[in-house]
Amino acid sequence: MSWSKAIVLSLSLSLVSGCGFRPLHGTQLGATATAELAAIEIKPIADRLGQQLHNNLIDMLTPRGHPQEPRYILTVSVTSSVQGLAVRKSALATRANVRLAATFSLRRKGTAEPLMGGTSLIVSSYNVIDSDFASLKAEEGVKKRGVEQLADDIRTKLAVYFSQRRT
Repeated sequence: MSWSKAIVLSLSLSLVSGCGFRPLHGTQLGATATAELAAIEIKPIADRLGQQLHNNLIDMLTPRGHPQEPRYILTVSVTSSVQGLAVRKSALATRANVRLAATFSLRRKGTAEPLMGGTSLIVSSYNVIDSDFASLKAEEGVKKRGVEQLADDIRTKLAVYFSQRRT
């Protein structure tokens, strides 16, 4: 490596370390946040989308199974809506947006007061074609991917909460 590249690299690393940057899933804070996430009991969520979101959250937060002694309770509600986006002259939609919203609240087990909460929103699009079956499958696929993104967003917000709470 040339001297100029080495100098640029060392300056970049010193700037990043000096600004207070800490990786969320790094070794020090990541272990604490991961342990806290694994202690969350996720309440059942209504409807099919809720069930999919619940399963994704379990996979992301507690990959080793349900916690034996949960310290936190996560309550989530999910809503979805489909809206025609591009419309032909015949008034038939050719493109649609799926809007998924999840509202969540985290509380310590045995208390009613929320520790933190929030809303995650995902908007995805799909093509509406002449085949009803193909359009239905496209909508289902968009919802499935959207639910995965919602779960990831909720997990990230919870991890940020746990990592900032320690500082």
